[in-house]
Amino acid sequence: MNAIAMRSTVLVFMLLAWAACRAAAEPPVAEESLRLEVDLPYQARRSEPVSYHVDFSAVVTPPYGTKLLKVWLPLPPSDGVQVVSDSKLTSFPVEVPARIGKETTFGNRFAYFEFHNPKGAQIIRHQFQARVWELRWNVEPDKIVAVERWPAQFDPYLRGDRAVVVDERFSKLLERVLAGRPDELHPLAAIMAWTNGHMTYDHARASLSASSEHALEQQRGHCSDYHGLCAAMGRALGYPTRVTYGTHLFPKNSPSHCKLEAFLPPYGWVSFDVSETQRLAAAIEDGVPLEQARRRLVRAANQRLYSGFRDNTWLLLTKGTDYDLDPPAAQRVAVVRTIHAEADGVALPEPDPANPDQREFAWMTVHKFTPDRPVKYPFQDWQDLVDDANDNAD
Repeated sequence: MNAIAMRSTVLVFMLLAWAACRAAAEPPVAEESLRLEVDLPYQARRSEPVSYHVDFSAVVTPPYGTKLLKVWLPLPPSDGVQVVSDSKLTSFPVEVPARIGKETTFGNRFAYFEFHNPKGAQIIRHQFQARVWELRWNVEPDKIVAVERWPAQFDPYLRGDRAVVVDERFSKLLERVLAGRPDELHPLAAIMAWTNGHMTYDHARASLSASSEHALEQQRGHCSDYHGLCAAMGRALGYPTRVTYGTHLFPKNSPSHCKLEAFLPPYGWVSFDVSETQRLAAAIEDGVPLEQARRRLVRAANQRLYSGFRDNTWLLLTKGTDYDLDPPAAQRVAVVRTIHAEADGVALPEPDPANPDQREFAWMTVHKFTPDRPVKYPFQDWQDLVDDANDNAD
């Protein structure tokens, strides 16, 4: 057994021992009774539905003389927690039909466009209706079950890949994180707490590709770096994890945003937004004058994070990292944030309009999201946290 496998085995036994200690007062849950299904529908409590009219365009500017421009646009799925309808795909000024395909690793769907000898910028437009719910899992650490052997269908979410690298460096880091973990935190919550205590949000030094290596080495980046790092340590811990990319449904320079998901029996796939919780906690520290109130609100924000929360201002587009598109691109993609575009077989560079150092863009999004009622972004509006803090105080 090599060093990485030995260290992973030790970590799994540590997790199983932690679970056994926490569950000592309760009857154990038989592993065979759990629903270990990779396509298990989300088990969260739904509330606060909002319907949006989405008008989303990507304006792609191929280099002069391009003979073939290829563009892949991710299509949001419909499931029990978001319903997408009335989809309409168009292009301008050159009208080309969209080919709908599904990649085979994670089942993500894309609309594919080909422009032959394009002259100037091309616009790809997707208009549709989306009904989105707020999700709360209310995860209780005592009830999370450690799994010794996962079904093979979870393999893509347990092994390392080009984006979410998992090697001995992450196992060693995980050992340090768990050694300093407060007793009341589940090990995965301890990973998220460590990440928010050590990572700095920085658009100018972001990988844009959910790179766990970038996050480990730089300890700086944006949402995908936070969640790639957490995904890597979660896999080292023995839980299937994935980075999920989607769209923020409110005015923003770039609407793309990702979240972390982990499969935590018996809760199934649970969503966590580590980076936005860190930014919210920082805003509370700066904006709330009373120390006691600050501490209560930050505690409520972290508790919401650890218990699993997904806001109704975010629409999921893709799941997973490092996969082949359909039809195949020149190379596998780490993630698709808004589109993937290639000119004569060369990928066009990813834009990040929030990066103050970036001035040139090969493509840009144009977007308008119209909700059927006023809706607040829960990582900026604190009212829910005030309510949660008051409930906990009672």
